[in-house]
Amino acid sequence: MLVSDFDYELDESLIAQHPPESRDGGRLLVLRADGGLEHRLVAEFASLVPERALVVLNDTRVIPARLFARKPTGGLVEIFLVERLRAGETAARWRVMLGASKPVRLGARLPVEGSPGLVAEVVALRDESGLSEVELSCETGVVAALDRAGHLPLPPYMKRAATEVDATRYQTVYAAKPGAVAAPTAGLHLTERSFEVLAARKVEVANVTLHVSLGTFAPIKVADLDDHPMHREEYEVSSAAAEAIARARHDGRVVVAIGTTTVRVLESAKLEDGTVKVGAGETRLLIQPGYSFGVVDALLTNFHLPKSTLLALVCAAAGQERMLEAYRTAVRERYRFFSYGDAMYLSPNTIRRGALEP
Repeated sequence: MLVSDFDYELDESLIAQHPPESRDGGRLLVLRADGGLEHRLVAEFASLVPERALVVLNDTRVIPARLFARKPTGGLVEIFLVERLRAGETAARWRVMLGASKPVRLGARLPVEGSPGLVAEVVALRDESGLSEVELSCETGVVAALDRAGHLPLPPYMKRAATEVDATRYQTVYAAKPGAVAAPTAGLHLTERSFEVLAARKVEVANVTLHVSLGTFAPIKVADLDDHPMHREEYEVSSAAAEAIARARHDGRVVVAIGTTTVRVLESAKLEDGTVKVGAGETRLLIQPGYSFGVVDALLTNFHLPKSTLLALVCAAAGQERMLEAYRTAVRERYRFFSYGDAMYLSPNTIRRGALEP
């Protein structure tokens, strides 16, 4: 499909630059099964989930992915961690974006500011995607060193530096497994109170993991979405999550995904019977209109960028015209957009299902 088919007009003033005062303080646009729209509050979401449903979360944790290092000449180098290629206790290899006033040389060893002993060695220069590779090493442990030296990355449409508030609010309350360079933003709305309400409704909760990469913000540079080189992301489905989905399928219960990242995990790991396989993997799954969902029945999601793969995903879920009209409504009603913005709930029986793809 043409990328231009996934467009809408957005006033920049609607792009949220800061989180709401409380996590669940946003607005919620509900897409009903009959095609209607309801204007609700995020705080009401848990009470809208069907009793005994299964809610699936992405428990990735955003890492402090922005580092600042020094060349041997003293020049400053910004290192933005994009994709982990190899993990180890005292060494790890990453694909990165390097920013410096002059090109960084292959083999350069760059001491990282803020964490004595952490060094980034440039082991490969820019590829066709503009990314380089560095080997991070620290005798006392790379993960702890990154926590000391790194800065939380905010999306490019937030035109400000991260603050102490973001250190908490740009993580979900259930974030557990470090590895993402962007938050699974639908989950930012959920609070401890949300889970109390879900428990009272006998809703089961399961976790999967997808480490969100910078590719989630990458602009589409082709006219036809089929030609877009979809970004790679690592995911993992635990046996507990797979068993929870199997139980829900057996009992005829609704599976509610929290965020498009959770959708990508479940649909990448799906089996023919609507359950999922256990294990780790990587996905380049591109979901666009015409795709038949096999696992997900309902979805909590934020509002997505125009001409993006995530907008294509939600258009595939609820129908392109229906979804774009919902977005036009959100613009007219001045909902807040993107990571710190308001949310949309695609309620059960809105997501298009059919014969599963191979």
